[in-house]
Amino acid sequence: MYQQMIFVNLPVNDLDTSKKFFTELGYTINPQFSDEKAASVVISDTIVAMLLTKPFYSTFTKKEIADATTTSEVLICLSAESREKVDELVEKAIAAGGTASGTTQDHGFMYGRAFDDLDGHTWEVVWMDPAAVQG
Repeated sequence: MYQQMIFVNLPVNDLDTSKKFFTELGYTINPQFSDEKAASVVISDTIVAMLLTKPFYSTFTKKEIADATTTSEVLICLSAESREKVDELVEKAIAAGGTASGTTQDHGFMYGRAFDDLDGHTWEVVWMDPAAVQG
């Protein structure tokens, strides 16, 4: 059965530093789709973050590239299998040079935190009680 995938394309200032950041979070780089202009970060079987140097990113759009440290265009949200996994990923991101973003959201059935990566892109990490999702 076909599974639709998502490829999140993000402009980065320093490709090597960004690759190091994401591998420190436990993700892998797919060398088949990576070179000196881009890195394919495998987040799951269906989610890939494409880190693109700003000059390469600009070949895909005529729009100005936003400075994610001062503006927000997108919030990327990843699910986690437990509250502990939410905390684990956010703490790894902070240890790897990212920064905490926003405040912890705890609604009982849903728990989330967020971090900004090295280029200011915000990544939310959320756990939801499976019983609440089904009901």
